[in-house]
Amino acid sequence: MKNIVILISGGGSNMAAIVRAATQERWAERLDARVAAVLSNKPDAGGLAFAQAEGIATAVVPHKAFATREAFDAALAEAIDAHAPALVVLAGFMRILTPGFVTRYEGRLLNIHPSLLPAFPGLDTHRRAIEAGCRAAGATVHQVTAELDHGPIVDQAVVPVLAEDTAEALAARVLTQEHRLYPRAIARWLARGR
Repeated sequence: MKNIVILISGGGSNMAAIVRAATQERWAERLDARVAAVLSNKPDAGGLAFAQAEGIATAVVPHKAFATREAFDAALAEAIDAHAPALVVLAGFMRILTPGFVTRYEGRLLNIHPSLLPAFPGLDTHRRAIEAGCRAAGATVHQVTAELDHGPIVDQAVVPVLAEDTAEALAARVLTQEHRLYPRAIARWLARGR
């Protein structure tokens, strides 16, 4: 069985979409894969309660308890490795990971970003897309590399930018597509034996 470990920092809506897809699409039977654990750097992350209710193992590795990023990443890696992951999925995990951590999970670490990468890496993507006059925005699933939001693209979803859009309105439409895109990208990734 290929174990998937999902990292979150908040409500975990993308994580929930992945868990639901894994159940509805019978990943355990079709892909020999399951969501084995959900880990967070914040003890009050709302997504933890959802994972627990689904019978998924959870753990918290609070980043504020560590003096350095390296120390936090080492503790996080230890918690992840306890579940022997075939794939580590960042789903709203709001920490920049060290190069050593990224190297440890190279080729099996995915993230979703709310823009059509390589456009608008980093934060405030929706506001930046509107201000730049973009006609389309979207979301990108990509492999994580040491360079923030620059890894190889796995899949994308496009959302039109409407004339009346605010950053919040665009973000809501993009998030709807993220909930479809991320599970699809993970299932394809697993099906191809990556």
